[in-house]
Amino acid sequence: MTDTAKPLNSPAKVLFASLIGTTIEFFDFYVYATAAVLVFPALFFPSADPTSALLQSFATFSIAFFARPVGALVFGHFGDRIGRKATLVAALLTMGVSTVIIGLLPAYAQVGVWAPLLLAICRFGQGFGLGGEWGGAVLLATENAPPGKRSWYGMFPQLGAPAGLFLSSGAFWVLLHFMSQEALRSWGWRIPFIASILLIAVGLWVRLSITETPEFQGAIDRHERVSVPVVELFRRHKRSLLLGTFVGLATFVVFYLGSAWLLSYNVKVRHMAFLDALQIQVIGAVVFGLFIPMTALLAQKFGRRETLIGVTIAIGLFSFLLPVLMGAGDSGIFAYAMGSMVLIGMTYGLIGAALAAPFPAAVRYTGSSLTFNLAGIFGASLAPYAATWLQANHGLAFVGYYLLASAVITLICILLSRKDEV
Repeated sequence: MTDTAKPLNSPAKVLFASLIGTTIEFFDFYVYATAAVLVFPALFFPSADPTSALLQSFATFSIAFFARPVGALVFGHFGDRIGRKATLVAALLTMGVSTVIIGLLPAYAQVGVWAPLLLAICRFGQGFGLGGEWGGAVLLATENAPPGKRSWYGMFPQLGAPAGLFLSSGAFWVLLHFMSQEALRSWGWRIPFIASILLIAVGLWVRLSITETPEFQGAIDRHERVSVPVVELFRRHKRSLLLGTFVGLATFVVFYLGSAWLLSYNVKVRHMAFLDALQIQVIGAVVFGLFIPMTALLAQKFGRRETLIGVTIAIGLFSFLLPVLMGAGDSGIFAYAMGSMVLIGMTYGLIGAALAAPFPAAVRYTGSSLTFNLAGIFGASLAPYAATWLQANHGLAFVGYYLLASAVITLICILLSRKDEV
């Protein structure tokens, strides 16, 4: 990995293109997560037992995480073969079309079992598209970064996650100011899915205006591209792939416990009003976004690996507070939500550059995408489901133990990684 290549794109254009794409992708991804709690259990999984319906809804939520590594392999292959730009455009379209179709799907009452099946297929399409988006967006930023600025540039596509969370939660929050909960469940939920087509148009316009990254162009000029990047990845970079997957584990667990699971707990267990539950999400997304650049600055000063170690230890300590705060009423739940978002911002802001670091340019799209999305399977796909089941059967303390276990595994893998691997 070289830092000497001269950027062909202006910094503002590069950073905006990486940010707008991940914002759109994560908006599409999280709008599903919000609907999976608020409306999908009743519309697509009718059941006499609300908990069973919610668990079924979370099961379709998890499908996307299993689709993401598939998308990472497919889009990563073309990203490392033909370039970052064209592949990012294709990934954005895949996610966008899947999201719009969800907004047009009939419910269970209209088509029976076809409704959840079609929903699952579209959710797979969302995951497939996001699997190709994230790695390319990070590389678009970091491969255009000047020397010593990789952590800072790598932070910008990560801001798409809090921005997407803010917009998706905010969209439902705004809708509930103009319609009843019954209207939202009946037809209003479709509006954010269909309206995402406007965001996609903006993203495509920006993405099509950029040129290829200088590092990848250099790899082309030096004839360093490989025929099948995934074969090269597993032949020469298995260690980085394995460690990177679990370096990202705690990031995903703390993230989805503080977002999708918390929303479901507030609405389904504590019977909090939709508006109040969504307001916590909206405020939390702002906190999440604020701590991403703050941590990028810390990493520039103290080192990315050292900062990640400190944040992971903090996540482990925070796990002991989870049952205490969650059992302390509305103020405790708000404190838990904000504490989660602080930690999410601090770890998520660094994970992009960390997972891309060990891979050479010829396989970096495939390698970074695959590690990130495999971490999503182990850390995120089952987190809302597992936490819901643990809370219902064993209590909040076991949700805390679940978070603690993820932090311990991540810390071990960071310590096993060399400085140039994180």
